[in-house]
Amino acid sequence: MTSSAQLLGALQELANVKQIDREELLDLLREGIHAALAKRYGVTVRDEIAIDDLKGTITVTVLKSVVEEVEDPASQVSLEDAQYEDPEFEVGDVLEEDIPFEAFGRLAVQAAKQRIIQGVREGERSRIREEFGDKVGELVSGEIQQIERGRLVIMVNRFREAEAIIPYREQNPRERFHQGDTIRAVLKRVEETPKGPRLILSRADPLFVQALFKLEVPEIQQGIVEIREAAREVGGRTKIAVISRDDGIDPVGACVGLKGSRVQAVVNELGGERIDIVPWSPDPERFAKLALAPARVTRVFADSEAQTIQAIVDEDQLSLAIGRNGQNVRLASELTGWKIDLYSSREWLERGGEGPLFAPLPPEEEFVAEVRLDELKGLPAEVVETLQAAGFHSLRDILDLERDDILKIEGMTAERTDVLLAFLSELTDENLDAAAADSIKESDELDQTLTDSGASESAEAPPAA
Repeated sequence: MTSSAQLLGALQELANVKQIDREELLDLLREGIHAALAKRYGVTVRDEIAIDDLKGTITVTVLKSVVEEVEDPASQVSLEDAQYEDPEFEVGDVLEEDIPFEAFGRLAVQAAKQRIIQGVREGERSRIREEFGDKVGELVSGEIQQIERGRLVIMVNRFREAEAIIPYREQNPRERFHQGDTIRAVLKRVEETPKGPRLILSRADPLFVQALFKLEVPEIQQGIVEIREAAREVGGRTKIAVISRDDGIDPVGACVGLKGSRVQAVVNELGGERIDIVPWSPDPERFAKLALAPARVTRVFADSEAQTIQAIVDEDQLSLAIGRNGQNVRLASELTGWKIDLYSSREWLERGGEGPLFAPLPPEEEFVAEVRLDELKGLPAEVVETLQAAGFHSLRDILDLERDDILKIEGMTAERTDVLLAFLSELTDENLDAAAADSIKESDELDQTLTDSGASESAEAPPAA
């Protein structure tokens, strides 16, 4: 049986490992002993618990009121029984009964242990909320513990008890990581689960790029330079709009750094992703002109009611303004918050300045394929029907579900859950390989196209206003 000295020694070790204040643990021990007494005597039991840390002793005393007729044996003792201990006892006195700690039974000790464990877990959850609740948008570093169904499970450096994951959709498909690799990501949100708070990290969100610039640019840390807007297509290109609160500091130059050192550090972390840094402007026409960099824009016209910008560029600038698959104009539109219609100068004259040259951009959600569950080959029909009945209709709906979440779905047995998890694991592994290959192929083609046309630009060189 565990002695008091051994228990106190174990508590000391627990305090060191979990980085919990020792007094807090001793309070949890007192609560645990009280829970054990309640299990032995009753929930109304009264006690005094003295812990001598130096001697390694625990003294437990049960207090009972002396009464004529006992109504609550947990907190009362009859006058006759009390006078058997000491003839001088009278009604209203308090009988103190010392209980050797070693006398506790196995179940009582287990109750104390359970209360301590529960208290430690609750303390850990509270500290995670306090530590990360106001740090959304900041960088978090850690080590990859495991990779399951495409998502990365991270052990955070400063708070190893925190559960942190990078879902598949929050990753850069060009990047490949392995178990044991160190990794940096931005804290996107803190999610509450039955097991406690979970940190959702991202390397695909524009917040990640902003956090990297904050790390590299002292002027951003000091609040002199601010990133007002950011737009990103992960693995391809990012545009950020910056402004300075000090007229003597150029916000673009501060982010670029001497010989491009600061922006290059960010580019390296992003695996070579291109970055355009432009000055932010409250004037939508000027802002749109800047946002379309590296293309040179001849003229812009704004329709404030329709939130539309018409931009005219020379013939040799049109392909650069559009970008590969419309990427440049799409990011510029996202950065400004306005729909941008592009025209070549010749097309503008032929049309007389009427009507957009390009069709409207599709909504953001259309860029991500929505695959219906009943279109997935290899997923049993009964599993599909069960998921659809619970409100899950597409692959995106189930991609990040955990085993516990799936088991809560009505009709999902353990066997069906195993089948679904195995299917998702195989599917996401294949998608990761395919997405990485396609992204690298597109990047190589783009590099070759720009090289052939002489239009390739340096990521660290800020576009001209």
